[in-house]
Amino acid sequence: MKLTLKGLQDVQEWKKAGIEVPSYDVAAVVERTRKAPQWVQFGIGNIFRIFLGGIADQLLEEHVIDRGIVCVETFDFDVVDKIYEPYDNLALSVILHNDGTTKKKVLGSLAEAIKAQSDQPEQWGRLKEVFCAPSLQIVSFTITEKGYALTKSDGTYPDFIRADIENGPEKSVSAMAVVTAMLLERYRSGAKPLALVSMDNCSKNGDKLRSSVLEMAEKWKEKGFVDDGFLAYVGDESRISFPWTMIDKITPRPSEKLADQLEAAGVEAMQPVITSKRTYIAPFINAEGPQYLVIEDHFPNGRPALEKAGVYMTDRETVNKSERMKVTVCLNPIHTALGPYGCVLGYELFSDVMKDPQLLELARRVGYVEGMDVVQDPGILSPKAFLDECINERFTNPYLGDTCLRLATDASQGLGVRFGVTIRSYVEKYGDAKKLEAIPVAIAGWLRYLLAVDDKGTPFELAPDPMVPEMREQMKSIEFGNPSSLKDQLKSVLSNENVFFIDLYQAGIGEKVEEIFRQEIAGPGAVRKTLEKYMGS
Repeated sequence: MKLTLKGLQDVQEWKKAGIEVPSYDVAAVVERTRKAPQWVQFGIGNIFRIFLGGIADQLLEEHVIDRGIVCVETFDFDVVDKIYEPYDNLALSVILHNDGTTKKKVLGSLAEAIKAQSDQPEQWGRLKEVFCAPSLQIVSFTITEKGYALTKSDGTYPDFIRADIENGPEKSVSAMAVVTAMLLERYRSGAKPLALVSMDNCSKNGDKLRSSVLEMAEKWKEKGFVDDGFLAYVGDESRISFPWTMIDKITPRPSEKLADQLEAAGVEAMQPVITSKRTYIAPFINAEGPQYLVIEDHFPNGRPALEKAGVYMTDRETVNKSERMKVTVCLNPIHTALGPYGCVLGYELFSDVMKDPQLLELARRVGYVEGMDVVQDPGILSPKAFLDECINERFTNPYLGDTCLRLATDASQGLGVRFGVTIRSYVEKYGDAKKLEAIPVAIAGWLRYLLAVDDKGTPFELAPDPMVPEMREQMKSIEFGNPSSLKDQLKSVLSNENVFFIDLYQAGIGEKVEEIFRQEIAGPGAVRKTLEKYMGS
């Protein structure tokens, strides 16, 4: 069986292998999409294909929509060449349930793949056609938070952004420049309305997207590339809207074991590839079953009936509360609390971490006790029910293959949102955060992980994180097995409001974090002993 339009014709073979195929005419969907596109997506990797592609596939199956998604890549063009084109833009969704069962379905909703290369006239011209279409309603994004950033941490433009500003719309390279250039085409072809919808996992994501588009437009105005009318167009949210969203679905990288199983079942060429840009991707996508998408319902040119596929369409305040609930209490803080500890204690899979009595207790206290005390209920989702599902079903799923090292990746970039927001809430509610114990244990665990020595004293490799070099330099005089070597090396980070959104010493827990960390560096077994002390034996 080949994952191509021709290969899908032998429906019985696919069914015999336990794989559903589209009941709709994929070729007809592609044709209608090309003629009158409604939905464009920037960032066409794993989470997009299985989550948003799955939503569109469901709506096609139920005859709610009759067109698919135009998939646009601005960063890693190998993804189009190696994963989209050879498979006729089809994708194989594999949902991994925690009882070991799977649901496999071929998705035919990814109708077209375009490389956003301004130096390729055919691709660039096609992208312009899509954006000029009056039928276009939604442009969604999963490009990660750094995809929206125009400046470096010091506030200056990196070379590629500076080049986009200097060279103008017709030579755009970065995602934000490409999007702004395409909005210019839409403006020139009648200034039709449109919704630009960030679905990346970051706070107030719509504002991040809007800010970057407006800044690029303003810089081009200064250079004479665009006029005041265009600035007014992109700045008017009744014409170009930037809804906020909350998105949640755990999507690990494709499993080689699953690729082997699919090939053994008769599906050809399923092995993952690693692109030149280090994207790990395969013709199939594996993910958990639970998923949440909450969208501010602000679509000036209309929208697909996304609510018929389980999407929550609501107001901005409810989106914000849903996002806060997830990233400050129920999901992300527990990942960041337990992932580094898992690495230090020698666990590979996060599902195994959830069997560890002390780490399970840490998860419970971070969520149910300390987080729930200050969480805002979004109304559409119950914080307790959401957390129950995470603790009892999602985190314990051994078939996902989610790793502690993945959860420690870029951990420093989320400390403020995942812990700092709750710490700040305690200061506002109680005058200080001294009541907190689990969150200080979590922060100490992250610092202990940065020593890159496990609880037996054996070195291990840290996950990628932009703060690691700086932190390793600050901590180089701290010696494993010598608690007295801890002096004031941690003060600069624990007091850094850019990291935690608050000075932990002023909040009343900086010294507590230091003391827990001091106990955890006493020698082999000290991490376990410290966890038993604070979380029970």
